[in-house]
This record gives sequence, structure tokens and C-alpha cells, in this order.
Amino acid sequence: MKPVVVNNIAKTFKAEKSTVTALHDVSFEAEPGELFGLIGPDGAGKTTLFRILTTLMLADKGTASVDGFDVVKDFKEIRKRVGYMPGKFSLYQDLTVSENLSFFATLFNTSIEENYDLIKAIYSQIEKFKDRKAGALSGGMKQKLALSCALIHRPSVLFLDEPTTGVDAVSRKEFWELLRDLQKQNITIIVSTPYMDEAGLCDRVALIQEGRIMKIDSPTNITKQFGKPLWAFKSNDMYKLMLDLVAMPEVKSCYSFGSEHHVVFRDPGQSLDVIKRQLVHQDLSTRQIEPTIEDCFMDLMK
Repeated sequence: MKPVVVNNIAKTFKAEKSTVTALHDVSFEAEPGELFGLIGPDGAGKTTLFRILTTLMLADKGTASVDGFDVVKDFKEIRKRVGYMPGKFSLYQDLTVSENLSFFATLFNTSIEENYDLIKAIYSQIEKFKDRKAGALSGGMKQKLALSCALIHRPSVLFLDEPTTGVDAVSRKEFWELLRDLQKQNITIIVSTPYMDEAGLCDRVALIQEGRIMKIDSPTNITKQFGKPLWAFKSNDMYKLMLDLVAMPEVKSCYSFGSEHHVVFRDPGQSLDVIKRQLVHQDLSTRQIEPTIEDCFMDLMK
């Protein structure tokens, strides 16, 4: 049995003078014990999909199941089985760390002691602050408390909506290490993120944009399927370099990536020397590079 099955889910919202489609016939399946990533920018539909799968919102069309239970008919069963960590910190700010955890344990008729083995690696990092109010915690500590609360009833499927947004790089790294440890407990993890570099930490990913899934595969397979030479360009005037490259008929696409521009030519066999002779730039440097998930995402968006 697949822990998560989504079939042609669609959702629209009515605005004042228009209708906004948040999800367009979204379909995917997650495997047991898989770390499955939903990768896309803000507004792509990730949170809407998570709310549907955690029975907090109804879809307009399509079906979905979690652990074999329908998200509409069997919502009570699903709520017993899933853990959900929303993107915005939603615990009680005026309760202490231990009070928040005890409260969530009570909601699920369990106790901290009963499932402490599952949250020990996470909770032990914030346990010394157990008497501190949640609102006074740092971003990384809030993140660990929220994850502990989502796990306290030992869920079979864990939904994490942009869990690393707004935290420092060290906390992000620690968080993903914790997720890998949780996989060993046979928990299926569905995580959303706008950070393309985090896609490579998942077993498989779904690239989503404007409510449509563009690709589902392992990060390695997605980058292998890029299928064309990719070049990095750099000069002392990056803005002018971008304008010059975009204006060239030989250039199919050009995007800024950090301190370089990533370029794809219309003809895969295009001579680089011909291109360089047309560019009058000081300190012009070029190199062929391997595509990243972000390169693939940008390519699929076209």
C-alpha cells in the first residue's frame, strides 16, 4: 500500500474579480519510508496541497488517500496517523516548550514518555530550554519544537511545509540530518521547500510551478535528463553581459545563478569561440558545468 496517493487534485480560490487556480490536476505517489520533496517557489501550490492531504481543506476535484484512507471520507483516521508541521510557527507562544509538547501528546492520548525514543534526538537539543516560553525561542529551536510536537504521537506519514524557511544554514543542515534519522523509523516524509539545493537531499522530488507538476523523479535522474551542454559566463559587468547574451540569436536561454550566468545555446554543437568573439567584455570567463536541479527547473518552466 502506498502511504500517499494523489490523483488529479484541483483547487481554485475566488478572488474579488477573478478565480485563482492553485492546483491543476496534480497526481503523484509516495513510497513507504520515502523522503519525497515537493520543490517549487512561493505560490506554486505546495501549502494548498498539504492542507488537502492533511484533511484541513477540501479539493474541488480529484481524490487522495493517506495510508489507504480517503482524505474526505476517512479524515478522522488520517488525523490520527499523520504529523503536520505548517510553514508558519503555529504552537502556543505563551506556553513553555514542555507544556506545548505535553499538550500535543494529550491530544493524541499518549505521553512524552511513551514515544520519547522517537523524538529523543530532536528534543534533547532543546530539552534544557523546556521551561522557556515557545515565543522566546530562536528560529532553529522553534523548528525543533514544532517537529517534536508533530512526531509525539508516532505518525506513519509526516508532512513538513517549508520547514527550513527563515532559519540559518547550520540549522537547515541539522534539520535534514534529523529527517534522515527519522526515515530509519519507517516514517514516510513529504517535505516542501522553495530551496532548490535541498532537492538533492530527497529520495525523489516533484517540481511544481503555478499548481502544475512539471517532473517527478530522483534528483540524479532529473539532472541527467537535462540533455544539453550548459555553460557558465562571467565578466566584470554582469548586467551588460546578460543583455548581450540574451540578444544573441545563438543563445536559447540565459539566467543569473549567483555570480555567473548559466547559458544554453540553440545548437548543442555551437562553437564557444564564435560566441566569445562577439562579446566585448573585460575579464570574460567561461566554463562548461553540470546542471543543477535549479537549471532543470528553469528549463522545464519554458
